[in-house]
Amino acid sequence: MKVRIDAVFVGELRPLPPEGQLTGIFKTPVDVPVAVGSEGLAGDRQGDRRVHGGPEKAIHYYPAEHYARLAGRVPGVAALLAPGVLGENLSGRGLDETSVCIGDVFAAGSSRLQVSQPRQPCWKISHRLGHDPMSRVVAELGCTGWYFRVLEAGALAVGDSLTLIDRPAPGLTLARLWAAHTAHRPDPAEIGLLAAAAGLNPAWAARLQGRAAWLLDSANR
Repeated sequence: MKVRIDAVFVGELRPLPPEGQLTGIFKTPVDVPVAVGSEGLAGDRQGDRRVHGGPEKAIHYYPAEHYARLAGRVPGVAALLAPGVLGENLSGRGLDETSVCIGDVFAAGSSRLQVSQPRQPCWKISHRLGHDPMSRVVAELGCTGWYFRVLEAGALAVGDSLTLIDRPAPGLTLARLWAAHTAHRPDPAEIGLLAAAAGLNPAWAARLQGRAAWLLDSANR
């Protein structure tokens, strides 16, 4: 599995209308090599570190193909829907949540990145596009994109390849994880299997394990 990195984006903090919260969702394309460290790309910042950024959510990848799906669902904002607008760091074509698994390791330039979790769409997407239901649309379609943690620092640039070099959890795709995560009453065994996937963000694993335990307890009452 190998795809081209078509765009690289970083962003400083800017106020997000209408309330003016500081956010890193506004990204600028970068055409020169960018250093990759444990906290992500050089020059990139996040406004709310509780939900974005940090070692487990260092780099956000968003499949460029998803923008056409979103535009088809919400034609009124189609003119805005282009790579970079959802705050991603990397954009390309050929990978999506149905083909990428939890824990997949990719070579990216001279760095090594590991898939850690889906991105959970938040209200900032809605504010960024001026359409209140937009984050819900992203979630309903499963067009979430995902986060990488950085296993090996290095550098990457537009035109470099993302090349799959290891798959510790074959079959446990991000689409499968998202379906279980969003299901009203998922199978506890499925939740437990996903929680144990090598490479999953430990915070996600803990939440899934807790939910599996609750579901089993509820079923046994």
